[in-house]
Amino acid sequence: MEIEKKNKHMTLEDRIEIQECLNKGMTFKAIAARISKDPTTVSKEVKLHSRAYTNSFVKTDECCPKLLRAPFVCNGCEKRGYSSCKYIRRKYIAKEAQKEYELVLSESREGIPLNKAEFYETENTISTAVKAGQHIYHAIHANDLPVSKSTVYRHISKGYYSISPLDLPRAVKFKPRKSKAIEYVPKGVKIGRSYEDFTHHLEENPFLPYVEMDTVIGRIGGKVIMTFQFVSVDFMFGILLDNKTAAEAGAKITTLKRKLQKYGFRFGEFFPAILTDNGGEFSNVFAFENDLDGNRETRLFFCDPNASYQKPHVENNHILFRDIVPRSSSFDDFTQETVNLIFSHVNAVKRKQFNGRSAFDMFTFTYSAKLASLLGIISIAPSEVCQSPKLLKSIHP
Repeated sequence: MEIEKKNKHMTLEDRIEIQECLNKGMTFKAIAARISKDPTTVSKEVKLHSRAYTNSFVKTDECCPKLLRAPFVCNGCEKRGYSSCKYIRRKYIAKEAQKEYELVLSESREGIPLNKAEFYETENTISTAVKAGQHIYHAIHANDLPVSKSTVYRHISKGYYSISPLDLPRAVKFKPRKSKAIEYVPKGVKIGRSYEDFTHHLEENPFLPYVEMDTVIGRIGGKVIMTFQFVSVDFMFGILLDNKTAAEAGAKITTLKRKLQKYGFRFGEFFPAILTDNGGEFSNVFAFENDLDGNRETRLFFCDPNASYQKPHVENNHILFRDIVPRSSSFDDFTQETVNLIFSHVNAVKRKQFNGRSAFDMFTFTYSAKLASLLGIISIAPSEVCQSPKLLKSIHP
């Protein structure tokens, strides 16, 4: 099967193929099919890199009428081998086209995308115009300069120009954007808790009923929901967090452990292993791993960075959550009771993989209805299940 080259740069081999096809009089469409490119791409390549050639027999500056239509070059002309043609010839030569391409590519990757003379000419024009009280956009378009406004601002801020941001009356009014540091799990914490460690742990314990954990974000800076997915039964519940911090997540998981212990359940028995991502809210690993006496009762593992596919079950089940709570919705008006009701409806949906049974049915059969209740999940009659934002409207009319 031929490998598709779409959206890839042309190679010298591609250009040689174009030249040979042009010499045979082939159309752009036929050439494009040979090199797996779009016909428009081939047309632009030929127009951009074809060059005019002349000799002593040329008696006129007129363009050959045949060059006004495709393929716009003389490569396939029946007279290309005759030196008596009176018109200036235009040919596409693969090696020369490749050299031009490489030169343009090299210049485009330079820190300043202009040659030295062009840059200083542009700089002088812009600086003079700004000192005369003109705006940068006006100066660029009034002088037809080959540069964008954002590039000029960037060069000024880097000190490439003789003017500075202080010479721009509007720019000095803008305050630098504040960037909030992204919380993450320190590397030291992940020693012995990597995804590779997780796979080894499963190999040693092949029937381990592990749990996947994640965080669903509402409004940026607002409340979030920490979600837990029992993989074997597709059962999910959520804990509402006032903010996305390790302290808040640790406090809420400790509260859950106390609640379970009060009714005779041990957290580590039902959460023997937890797999999550690298969010900073999960960095307090001992709040998850240790019991209320400080003894280790479960194992916490982290996926590789930017590898959410390593915990696919919780990610896929979020789709059912988003059926009720669309993306960009705020959770600030939610209570824990709101979250419990949402996931009760999510768990009540009949699943094909369970032959028409719901995740709630599977969880209560495998564990207990009491445990489901302690996690905030109640039974919803099939006729009452609502998988749309209408459920929220019934809660917050």
